[in-house]
Amino acid sequence: MGHIGAADAELSRTVALLFLKRCAEPASPMIDHVRPSQLPQWLQRHAYPGPAVLLDVREPWELQTACVQETGFELVRIPMGELAARVAELDPHQPVACLCHHGARSLRVAAFLDGNGFVHVANITGGIHAWSAEHDTSVPTY
Repeated sequence: MGHIGAADAELSRTVALLFLKRCAEPASPMIDHVRPSQLPQWLQRHAYPGPAVLLDVREPWELQTACVQETGFELVRIPMGELAARVAELDPHQPVACLCHHGARSLRVAAFLDGNGFVHVANITGGIHAWSAEHDTSVPTY
């Protein structure tokens, strides 16, 4: 791995602190909390001329352990730590349901998206662990 210069490291720390500050702000009442078993109904409720997005914010090693199959939504994988730099890859008018391991990181990401003008945002309560129990038992738990 290459050496990161002092200016790059300081910029990385600044971006991370700004992201964490934004994520620490109280969640908006506009963030829906959806159990995996309720996701199909949530997706149908938000009319959009295309599929809604399931935003998986887990780390690459977690994705290797347990994957979600794309059914009825567009699956986008952006680790939480990369979201601030990659948020432009998402359409703020497209419904976005956020997923992580148990629901804590995805709730912070949902709050970040809501605070940045995204119209329909949900947190998948219980994360991939609940996904395995309620939606697709072939997904391993970890």
